[in-house]
Amino acid sequence: MKFTLNHNNFNVLDLDRSLRFYRDALGLVETGSYEPEDRSFKLVFLGDGVTPHRIELTWLRDRTEPYDLGDNEFHLALKTDDYAAAFARHKEMGCVCYENPGMGIYFIEDPDGYWIEIVPEQ
Repeated sequence: MKFTLNHNNFNVLDLDRSLRFYRDALGLVETGSYEPEDRSFKLVFLGDGVTPHRIELTWLRDRTEPYDLGDNEFHLALKTDDYAAAFARHKEMGCVCYENPGMGIYFIEDPDGYWIEIVPEQ
């Protein structure tokens, strides 16, 4: 039996704002979506165009309060082929939430408070 990674899910309050963030900050594009007839929720899948792994953004129509992320000890990590340019873009966007120069990494925060680690391609 073999398992392969498929996707990670993030619940979001404002789907359009989150889609803009993931497009502008990380270059991710929509690869698919699902919305039931009653439109009570919507799933949008984002990909990098290179790997099969995706991020699933889940929007719930009746949700109005922010999600409780607890201690936010979980995160997603993406590598970049141009670390300096990525860092400059994220600084300009104001989404860098933690820097660790000693490890050569930093984190950005999405509109719902999820942390995303950015690592250089090695």
